[in-house]
Amino acid sequence: MRRIGLAVVLALSLALAPLATAAAQSSEKVPRVGFLYFGSRQSSVDTGRYEVFLKGMRELGYVEGKNFLVEARFADGNTEHLPGLAAELVRLNVDVIVATGGPAIRAAQRATTMIPIVMTVTADPVADGFAASLARPGGNITGLSSLAEFSQKYLELLASAVPRLCPRWARPATILKPATS
Repeated sequence: MRRIGLAVVLALSLALAPLATAAAQSSEKVPRVGFLYFGSRQSSVDTGRYEVFLKGMRELGYVEGKNFLVEARFADGNTEHLPGLAAELVRLNVDVIVATGGPAIRAAQRATTMIPIVMTVTADPVADGFAASLARPGGNITGLSSLAEFSQKYLELLASAVPRLCPRWARPATILKPATS
């Protein structure tokens, strides 16, 4: 969870860096981050998602209320609320939206093509329609993926490094099958 939070915060810091610099120079505009979550406020606290997000921001020098603001919206587990909450964040003209979970990412994606969206981990952003490809995602969405292909590649690298670990890795289809004697 901590690694995911730090990666999301890193993506956010890249999106907010120009805004924070401008805010420091003009002291007029403080960057605002929209936080869109499928669950309730309490569940985001219970799972640590919201606190990890805020802690990561603090570690990068962003202090809520001082040099950035959070506009948090929670759907309380009801996907039907997400489009309205995403539209509300767009109306508030936040500088970036952090979307947690597929339904929240989809709602943010449909609400705006202009505001950057940082998605937390999703299984396959290409198949889900959040990115054109991993190499060239396009659009306004960035974030993390937990694609099965990465796990497969890690296993292939491990097999290359330690050939005796699994000598029957001739084809990718055999990777998940146990070797038989």
